[in-house]
Amino acid sequence: MSKPSPQRLHLVFGGELVDPQRSEFKDVDKIHVVGIFPNYASAYAAWKAEAQRTVDDAHTRYFIAHLHRLRDEEAAASSTEELGN
Repeated sequence: MSKPSPQRLHLVFGGELVDPQRSEFKDVDKIHVVGIFPNYASAYAAWKAEAQRTVDDAHTRYFIAHLHRLRDEEAAASSTEELGN
């Protein structure tokens, strides 16, 4: 029996930027969260759909965040650990 592949969660989100040359959102309360996806391929498909939908708006940009990179899954930690000190 083979070991299942580790889950690699990705978040797709976007919105209107202050300046198309920077990654600063005009209004963080209006960030569009597309969803969380179990792998890069499905996240990329969702990102591409949103990017194509908003292609005519130079100030709107979508991103893929690699949630699995935010923490070291090998390190022991509590589910309620504090973020930052």
